[in-house]
Amino acid sequence: MKIGYPCINWSIGCTANTTFRLANYTDQLLLEKSINNIGCLKKILKYNLDHDIFLFRIGSDFIPFASHEICNVEWDLMLKEAFIDIGNFIKEHNMRISMHPDQFVLLNSEKKDVLENSIKELVYHAKLLDVMDLDETAKIQIHVGGVYDDKEKSIERFVKNYKKLPERVKARLIIENDDKSYSLKDCLEIHKKTKVPIIFDAFHHECLNNEEPLAEAVKLASKTWKKKDGILIMDYSSQKMGERKGAHATNIDEQLFKKFLEETKGLDFDLMLEIKDKEKSALKAISIAKSMKRL
Repeated sequence: MKIGYPCINWSIGCTANTTFRLANYTDQLLLEKSINNIGCLKKILKYNLDHDIFLFRIGSDFIPFASHEICNVEWDLMLKEAFIDIGNFIKEHNMRISMHPDQFVLLNSEKKDVLENSIKELVYHAKLLDVMDLDETAKIQIHVGGVYDDKEKSIERFVKNYKKLPERVKARLIIENDDKSYSLKDCLEIHKKTKVPIIFDAFHHECLNNEEPLAEAVKLASKTWKKKDGILIMDYSSQKMGERKGAHATNIDEQLFKKFLEETKGLDFDLMLEIKDKEKSALKAISIAKSMKRL
């Protein structure tokens, strides 16, 4: 099991998600921010290596406005050496990388422009992972999208639009069960029609399920992953007390996490902690997992 966290490290004093306002766009500014983000990502990955953290989610703003029509700079070619360097570091230390585009990526949208922009954004994410020369275990996760008053038709629309995607995107795309609309069962229906792997979100499953026990749900999701995809990735969090249902916790609840590890004993997956204090909870989770002989 690899344990990790998404996008931000609060301990090292830089961010790999620096961006700028569209009104200020220049190719030079894009390159400057991208170079900054590459340098900070390298620092984050070195920190992670030193602390046994081998899973990390790169933020979508890593290359600002890369999927926007305003961007004409060939950032993948101009920064290729830096990307290859990052990719070599990741591969050398057997790390795993994922990405999670923003909520505006909706493959089942009823609007043509939203779909077109969603596909452009997914192509950018795939290009970034490709230029790092990472294999297909580096994934891009998305939600299924909206229900639009008819879940069956919305699922059909997702399947139809998924089939339009470039192969480079299909090779990395995974779908996530959410906490309000699309359960694991719904995602399994989509998988049957597309073969897209399912990233299983344990917290979302608590919020929206069809009474599948946790271990059974993990097994069902795991079966959707082929050898080339790597092992199942899971998202993990818990409820933030006093907030709306589905709000992610600020800190890891150590007792709940121990219970989670007990319930999934014998199952193999990589675990992304969607907890707001990021690496701090990851360090606690790794310590607990080691003590329970899960690492």
